[in-house]
Amino acid sequence: MLVETGTLCRMVVGGTRDAVLAQLRRGTLEYCVLALLRDEERYGFELVKGLSRVEGMVTSEGTIYPLLSRLRRDGLVETTWRESTAGPPRRYYRLTATGKDALDWFAVEWIRFRDAVDLVLEKRIR
Repeated sequence: MLVETGTLCRMVVGGTRDAVLAQLRRGTLEYCVLALLRDEERYGFELVKGLSRVEGMVTSEGTIYPLLSRLRRDGLVETTWRESTAGPPRRYYRLTATGKDALDWFAVEWIRFRDAVDLVLEKRIR
């Protein structure tokens, strides 16, 4: 399990795999949401369903809605309300130019980070 101590995290013996996966998800979830909004606007529950279709990206409304509020507050997404034929109006989220820039930055850095971790795991460094 990872334990945060100031600005550093350390592994704790006996930590569960679920805890490690939760930390990995927490660090990448906002960018996965931005990626889902890259080509089309969506409403919150639609994002939850989309993420739950991807193995390993299990999430819930209780996680997504606070995240969407933060993304909106940070100017990475903007919203509009629309009437729904299946219930109350829905808030639709779309990527802003700032959100697209953040996603583009993350995509480059993710590849660099993933490749670095792969090098270490595959013992290809000297």
